[in-house]
Amino acid sequence: MPETPSLTPRPVRESQSEMTQLVLPNDANPLGALLGGRLMHWIDLAAALAAHRHSHNYVVTASIDHLDFLTPVQVGDFVILRSSVNRTFHTSMEVGVKVLVENYLAGTQSHVSSAFLTFVAVDRFGRRLPVPPVVPETEEEKQRFQDAGRRRQLRQVEHNRKNRKA
Repeated sequence: MPETPSLTPRPVRESQSEMTQLVLPNDANPLGALLGGRLMHWIDLAAALAAHRHSHNYVVTASIDHLDFLTPVQVGDFVILRSSVNRTFHTSMEVGVKVLVENYLAGTQSHVSSAFLTFVAVDRFGRRLPVPPVVPETEEEKQRFQDAGRRRQLRQVEHNRKNRKA
């Protein structure tokens, strides 16, 4: 991987990624439902794919926002994780991940969870690298771009509040 990637703006579509996982017994709790930690791991992987595709470099997870589990996922279900870069800043990127569960026997899909993760591009020594701007093209991408700016402001306020208490 290059350590000085091009900073030419890239459309959101170039970062879009999709993963599908089959839920196996080893992924589940004693009730046969997907472990929350396993889903969080898959969310992190799906988000990293989008961040790598956008930055063309190594990335590390800096944070993950609030995460709700909306519906249970059972052994034998497919978990579909769709990710893309919502917005970039100097060295960081917000990546959105939408998680669906598919019961292929019943032919149904349901929304399981959504998450927003922040990734930082780094070189092989862990030093931060600038990332190219992202270009939202669709109305949905433009809305996610705007929302990402507001979430970043809220994260900064929370970070400052926590540091004042320390």
